[in-house]
Amino acid sequence: MHEWVVRDMPTGIKLGARANAANVVDDVVSQARRAHEIGVRQVWLAQQFDYEAITLAALVGAAVPGLGVGTSVVPINPRHPLMMASLAQTAQAASHGNFSLGLGLGAHEPERQAFGTSWPNTIQRLREHLTVLRSIFDEGTVDFHGDEFTASPGWPVAVPGGAPVPVYVAAMGPKALRVTGELADGTLPYLAGPRTIAEFIEPTTAKAAADAGRPKPRIIAAVPVLVTGDSQNEIDAGRNFAAEQLSFYETIPSYQRVIAREGVDNVAELAAVGSSDVVARQLQTYLDAGATDVVLSPLDRSESADREAVWAVAASM
Repeated sequence: MHEWVVRDMPTGIKLGARANAANVVDDVVSQARRAHEIGVRQVWLAQQFDYEAITLAALVGAAVPGLGVGTSVVPINPRHPLMMASLAQTAQAASHGNFSLGLGLGAHEPERQAFGTSWPNTIQRLREHLTVLRSIFDEGTVDFHGDEFTASPGWPVAVPGGAPVPVYVAAMGPKALRVTGELADGTLPYLAGPRTIAEFIEPTTAKAAADAGRPKPRIIAAVPVLVTGDSQNEIDAGRNFAAEQLSFYETIPSYQRVIAREGVDNVAELAAVGSSDVVARQLQTYLDAGATDVVLSPLDRSESADREAVWAVAASM
């Protein structure tokens, strides 16, 4: 059995390829290397329909020694947990122990649009997916027969140098949070504000973990961030920009519920907007509310965006 240790995790940043990049891997590695030079110690990569996030994280982790790399997040559908485990362990070996696997439940409409189908029984699929991963990462073997997945290969499933792999789930609903507390190492919520973390996410996951005899889960709060100037005009413009960029989430039921739980009038209120000092203070409120870590998710991804200003805030925390 592997000794299960989840390392301390510093404040991180979301990183993505620039639109004009000639080579996505070279571009993200270059950004990660520069962010690491500034003082960033953890980067997170989102899964897209073009590049594959776990593979990219492995390449970044191998190219920038000492930098923590993770996915935020890879949807469990349509991936089988055996394949997810293989990818994750390979990334862990490539990064020499600095990889974290962030998973998401997905959404029915985008799945139907992309794959022509969607997967019901989301919570059961999450439970079984995590059960298979837990067995492989903790025990180095698996023999599982469930309603959604079978994982009983006649060949090795452990990758030398590939375990342990911390697993985090972008869970926001009560059922998903309970499964996360039972089987994962923490949650990776986005747009879940300090009130939601303190009153809902932290107690729900903590109780589920305690009931399962597992350590208290981490809460890695991903927060939309825009660093502006000090003037009120610049801050107001930043707020308007944040509202435009985040309006999409107000149309998704799961995000509607988490926004409503926070009690804000506008989704832009969940963004950290302002000067570097102001943004850092806003992020601190998430830690004060019970988040164990924060991830800065830049709102401005244009070519003219000052990425290093965001990276510097993460490095300063």
